[in-house]
Amino acid sequence: MMRQLWLAVIVSTLLAFAGSLFIGVWSARTYLVQQLERKNSDNASSLALAMTQQDKDPVNVELQVAALFDTGFYQEISVVDPFGKVIAQRIQDRFEAKVPAWFVGLVSIPSLPGVAQVSDGWKQYATVTVISHNQFAYAALWDQLSRLILWFTLGGGVAGLFGMIVLRAIGRSLGQVVDQAGAIGERRFITIAEPRTPELRALVRAMNSMVERIRQMFAEEAGRLQELQHRINFDAPTGLPNRDHFMANFREQLCSEESARNGVLAVMRLPDLDQLNALLGRTGTDRLLGEVGSLLAERCGQRLGVLAGRVRAGDFALLLPGADDAAETGRELAELFRARLLSCWPELPEVYHLGLVRYERGEAFADILSKADQALALAEGKGGNAWHAIEGDSLCKVIPGEQWRSLLTQAVGGGKLHLVFYPVVGQGGAAVHQEGMIRLQAEPGAPSMTAADFMPIAAHLNLTAPIDLAVIRLAIEHLAAIDDDVAVNLSAETLSDWGFRNDLSDLLRAYPELCRRLWFEVPEYGAFKHFDAFKDLCRTLKGLGAHVGVEFFGQRLGESERLTELGLDYLKIHPGLIQGIAGNRDNQEFLKRTCRVAHNVGIIVIAVGVQTVDDLAALRELGVDGATGPAVTLAC
Repeated sequence: MMRQLWLAVIVSTLLAFAGSLFIGVWSARTYLVQQLERKNSDNASSLALAMTQQDKDPVNVELQVAALFDTGFYQEISVVDPFGKVIAQRIQDRFEAKVPAWFVGLVSIPSLPGVAQVSDGWKQYATVTVISHNQFAYAALWDQLSRLILWFTLGGGVAGLFGMIVLRAIGRSLGQVVDQAGAIGERRFITIAEPRTPELRALVRAMNSMVERIRQMFAEEAGRLQELQHRINFDAPTGLPNRDHFMANFREQLCSEESARNGVLAVMRLPDLDQLNALLGRTGTDRLLGEVGSLLAERCGQRLGVLAGRVRAGDFALLLPGADDAAETGRELAELFRARLLSCWPELPEVYHLGLVRYERGEAFADILSKADQALALAEGKGGNAWHAIEGDSLCKVIPGEQWRSLLTQAVGGGKLHLVFYPVVGQGGAAVHQEGMIRLQAEPGAPSMTAADFMPIAAHLNLTAPIDLAVIRLAIEHLAAIDDDVAVNLSAETLSDWGFRNDLSDLLRAYPELCRRLWFEVPEYGAFKHFDAFKDLCRTLKGLGAHVGVEFFGQRLGESERLTELGLDYLKIHPGLIQGIAGNRDNQEFLKRTCRVAHNVGIIVIAVGVQTVDDLAALRELGVDGATGPAVTLAC
């Protein structure tokens, strides 16, 4: 369109220039012809009158003709008697004007002769013919043409500059509209400023209105989903996850290979609620429950993966994946409770009992709960506001902190990192992609460590960027050997690393044919924590043809409206919402609505951590586009 506009401007300018030039030259040429004709006629009459009044001596006639001709403005002056005999004649056949020959040949400026009669008494003596030289007319016309071309060139340049400014402004507005339309096609719903051009302003206003309606629809649906999720999975008085939701996430931590190798489970018990109601009243008891919920929620916000829940009327649980020391955790929580609870309710003889137990991944769920109950009972035996910790036996060799940096640095370039791949299967059984999970081989023959074992330490040491870049290189090598697509995870801490983004762009541009088979996913927590950086990364990756998604989706639905700006291709639902989905009608309704909202904006939904065949069948009926987990691996 811009080319057509430029072509129209150039053609119209050239036509205007050519038309104006033709009219100007033709008018000047006509004027010059008329002036030459009048000059010839006047000069012929003047010469004939002078000859008539003087003697008709041939010498005198010759002198008069020569005197007029020598002024240099004449091509021919001749005096001829009635019988055709030349009495006197002067002819100038040289063309001395500095005018191009092609111009003389192109434009004809005839010099029509002036004719007058010379009388001798009552008789005709001779006929005078005067023809002025047209070289001066050509010179005048060429000079005028040169000035016209100069002024038209200057005017055309100014008009072209102005047109360029106008067209560039229109082009920017059109470009913004095109980018907005392209963003909608990429599932990024953005608004743009309205341009000054009325027609474009109406178009942009309509596009912005459509985007706002989509955003509003997404926000309303996200709000309803958040409300449904809180009603299903959260406890109203405290705002914490309820027992079912907490236990489902705890089971996922124990059975998932990607969860932390160990952790600490803390169980806090308030005294008998009936007694609390008697001492504090219902309002005071609710305030105490709310304060406990706030404390535990704050603790969850301090570290990724920490989860708190209300598991019974007066019992609360806190899950800390990756924690090593149950006793140290107990001391920290006891100090927190002393500062925030005991000081606020001095009228209570006792506020809490706290039991803590260290667990290992793969340990039996019932055994951990049994040990937690035992720790809680021992804490109650110690008296009011007491805690007790039970340390479990470690199943793995603990690497000293000073060795981690060396180990992780060497792993990036020393071949100690590798990927294991798990299939993500769609509705029809076809592979959506293979999900690559990072493993670290610390020592030859030792069990490989999962990402949950070392990536938190890598984040603390600011080493996630080189590890993620190494993972992407491994994925590209794997892509060259298979036909399926490959998905890799990016750490939340890597998102804000600009150097990583530049290195990633350079790496992907070296393999343009493989980019469309790469799927990049970021944890929901990191996507919202570093939203602007993630948005920029999405734009870069989408521009290279890669797919972008969010994993562990479903914990921060209140902010999900912002996802409409990213152009996401897929969402991976948090495993805690998938566990036991076949028998959980509430979570089924939540997931069904989530799929509907995502599908409305062209995003596919993938379930993570599917444990049973029944759950897999239920997920397919709910509209989930793909699934991964033990049940899927066994089915494959």
